[in-house]
Amino acid sequence: MKAFFRSFRYAFRGLRACVRERNFRFELAIFGYMIGFLTVYDWFQVSRAEWAVLLLAAAAVLAAEAFNTAVEAAVDLASPGRHPLAARAKDAAAGAVLLAALGAIAAGVAVLGQPAAFRRMFHYYQQKPWMLAVLGLSGVLAGLFVFYPKKGRKQ
Repeated sequence: MKAFFRSFRYAFRGLRACVRERNFRFELAIFGYMIGFLTVYDWFQVSRAEWAVLLLAAAAVLAAEAFNTAVEAAVDLASPGRHPLAARAKDAAAGAVLLAALGAIAAGVAVLGQPAAFRRMFHYYQQKPWMLAVLGLSGVLAGLFVFYPKKGRKQ
């Protein structure tokens, strides 16, 4: 039983390593905005099945980014110098992230491509222009999270 709980410690340590990666933080920020816009406001009509599609797509991107981080670390350990096979492995892992992200974008467009929702959003910000400032501030904070990590984090 002790080993079982220890495995969670290793998993959380791995997630912490992923959060040190800028792209992972960017994807987390996008995921946070998606969750925020879909739960706080009732602009979009999203069924439970559509929620599942969006969450699975987001999880696939984050998981692909985690695998990419693992591949990069393993390749760097095995081949500290430049080698064509090392580059191919890293490029393939990055390509997997790109494919997952494109799939997530396609899922998002399919589920959230609701013109009426965007009209409601536009009307909301027209009625409450100060909320645009709040949205802008959140964007600045998200940018700081993504591009200016704490000391000791890899960029």
